[in-house]
Amino acid sequence: MSFDGVFTHTIINELSEQLTSGRISKIHQPYDNEVVLVIRAKGKNHKLLLSAHPSYARIQLTEMVYGNPDVPPNFVMMLRKFLDGAILESIKQIENDRIIHFSFSKRDELGDLQNILLVVELMGRHSTIVLLNQETGKILDAIKHVGSSQNSYRSLLPGAEYIAPPAKDQLNPFSVSKEKVFELLSTADELNSSYLQQKFQGLGKDTAEEIAFRLNEQPSSKIPVWEAFWKELRNAPTPTLTQTDKKEFFTPLAYQTLVGERTSFSSLSELLDAFYSGKAEKDRVKQQGGELIRKIENELKKNQTKLSKLKKTLADTENAEFYRRNGELLTTFMTQVPKGAPSVTLDNYYEENQPVDIKLNPALTPNQNAQKYFQKYQKLKNAVRIVQVQMDQTEQEISYLESVVSQLELASPIDLGIIREELISQGYVKKQKNKKQKKVQPSKPEVFLASDGDTILVGRNNLQNDQLTLKTAKKTDYWLHAKDIPGSHVIIKNPTPSEETLYEAALLAAYYSKFRLSAQVPVDYVQVKHVHKPNGAKPGYVIYENQKTLYVTPDEAVIQQLKQS
Repeated sequence: MSFDGVFTHTIINELSEQLTSGRISKIHQPYDNEVVLVIRAKGKNHKLLLSAHPSYARIQLTEMVYGNPDVPPNFVMMLRKFLDGAILESIKQIENDRIIHFSFSKRDELGDLQNILLVVELMGRHSTIVLLNQETGKILDAIKHVGSSQNSYRSLLPGAEYIAPPAKDQLNPFSVSKEKVFELLSTADELNSSYLQQKFQGLGKDTAEEIAFRLNEQPSSKIPVWEAFWKELRNAPTPTLTQTDKKEFFTPLAYQTLVGERTSFSSLSELLDAFYSGKAEKDRVKQQGGELIRKIENELKKNQTKLSKLKKTLADTENAEFYRRNGELLTTFMTQVPKGAPSVTLDNYYEENQPVDIKLNPALTPNQNAQKYFQKYQKLKNAVRIVQVQMDQTEQEISYLESVVSQLELASPIDLGIIREELISQGYVKKQKNKKQKKVQPSKPEVFLASDGDTILVGRNNLQNDQLTLKTAKKTDYWLHAKDIPGSHVIIKNPTPSEETLYEAALLAAYYSKFRLSAQVPVDYVQVKHVHKPNGAKPGYVIYENQKTLYVTPDEAVIQQLKQS
């Protein structure tokens, strides 16, 4: 479902109940298009997320963790100037549109009461957040500056007069009269979602289809069905996440038109966290870590090409005996080799004197031709040792880079800083000069709780993996890792885990690996005392022995259950 006017209406009711009369204690702008207001209300701190993201625009309370940029953007500095310590007076929706007004009051330096309006417009790629002086209607600042050259209808620049988006000639389904609804529903040629979207404001396609379905199910009771739907939305919303064959849908009610696995949530904000966390996090990682991802993927391709060439060189060394044989035959039958000839046929005493053709360089003497063959033989023999060493190093490099790619696929924006520091220490990424950066705090492994109460720790990057396996874990704890593929180190904090705990930990090891989408992933497990790190090995690389193997199929629902526990 899209974040339509109907969903906006229901979440505003939820937020108003939780936040009205609360005081802003902190303001952050973790990303270009998103603002987080920490509001103290009813004895509790609430994180209000206001997002003007082109794909994920929304308002909600969130439990997600956000980092802060080293240098605060200008917009957040303006918000702090006018809203820090302000009281939230009200949250209002304009008709049934996706335009929300957050009204705040705050006393200025002279003690005069100021009324500040924060307008959030949730309109896809045109989404924005605007800070206004409520009395004058002047824009103080906007999260996206839009000049008249970009939009002839209105400007969103400091000092300009705020002009609301153009209103559509549609009816608000929450306030339209019963008589008007009856008229529209009774005179429709076909009562379908398109007709409802045309006549009523703020209906997304999914909501319109649900209403049309319910109305057509009981054609003789259109008004009671219509009123029952809106009453249920107002008084008893049931936030629902529905997983169909094709995609996920979030809805304020359990829609009968959406068939699939349903999950209910205690609040709309909790529902949105579940729906958006993975999608929005991946998008942010792609945006913030795009350069990092491209760098590692290029390094990976370069090493894979190098390995291919080394394998070809190693295959060529198998011809070394061919060159030695030719050199010896030329030396033995030197008198039979004519000068200036392009080739010669000699008896091969290694194979019962079978005749063999040997190519020659006409510009060289027979002896020089023989020496050339011996030189090629010696070069290839020496290359075997060098090539084998280089192949081992390149294969380790590829394994390490694949592990980083796998970690980036599952990384949160906060993890990016740790991964970047690791890559800087390994020489893959250059440290930026003349740029003040906060010192990246060492991150901690993710903690899960097994069904029987055992603690399971999962490393989310190679530095965490080393810390977890080599320092945090006891020698008697159990260590798990997807077999022969990049993935996280998993530790069970119990010397005698149950079979159920081993299975759940194996699920985690498979899920946090390159083969998280595969079935029957092999996972090795062994006590930590059998795991060792070779001298000079890359971060996260270990060797182990005495392992046993489990085969599991990752299940995200089980992973989430272990995390919530």
